[in-house]
Amino acid sequence: MKPTRTSKTWMREHVNDPFVKKARLEGYRSRASYKLLEINARDRLLSPGLDVVDLGATPGGWSQVARQLMGRKGRVWALDLLPMQPLEGVQFLHGDFNHPHIRHLLQGALPAAGADLVLSDLAPNISGVALRDQAQAAELWDGALDFAIHTLKPDGKFLVKVFHGADFEVFVQRMRGAFVTVCTRKPLASRDRSSEVYLLGKGLKPDAKALIPAAQPVDPMEP
Repeated sequence: MKPTRTSKTWMREHVNDPFVKKARLEGYRSRASYKLLEINARDRLLSPGLDVVDLGATPGGWSQVARQLMGRKGRVWALDLLPMQPLEGVQFLHGDFNHPHIRHLLQGALPAAGADLVLSDLAPNISGVALRDQAQAAELWDGALDFAIHTLKPDGKFLVKVFHGADFEVFVQRMRGAFVTVCTRKPLASRDRSSEVYLLGKGLKPDAKALIPAAQPVDPMEP
């Protein structure tokens, strides 16, 4: 298929992007690594000994940063529908994080108290139809938030990528209903023209689980 003008523009921008060049020089799998590095420098999300879950992890830029900043202490689980090249010290689960079987596998590996931090840099495959893309993105945010509420310790943290649009304010209110504090971050590695921002929730409210449907029974043998 002949490349479109839009795809050519994106490729030219990507090749010339300073964070893409920096990632190649410094050995990071993705320019997105610098988003997490900057947010972590401000909010101190990652430290040795934590249990961290990375949703939509492929190609592994955020898992790589988490492992690097935590050293050899703590554990990182990376989940994605797409395959991911192995990362030392990162346990990869191939599948949909919303699927009961995947949740069962992860929750069986996590401590009984839950995870310290859930990361989500998820984004839908862009169709170019704005309303459709926004709706699909919002579905991912909602699923990631439900997952975080189920999975986090009471004092846990949740960092999620969202996009300004029709569903943004509704989701912010959901976050505020679930977490004691919610703040917005726009790292330098986010392109200026992008509507993406990151929401950081800290400390689950006691009634947070009342905001989501009850978990369904899981068959451990279900694929």
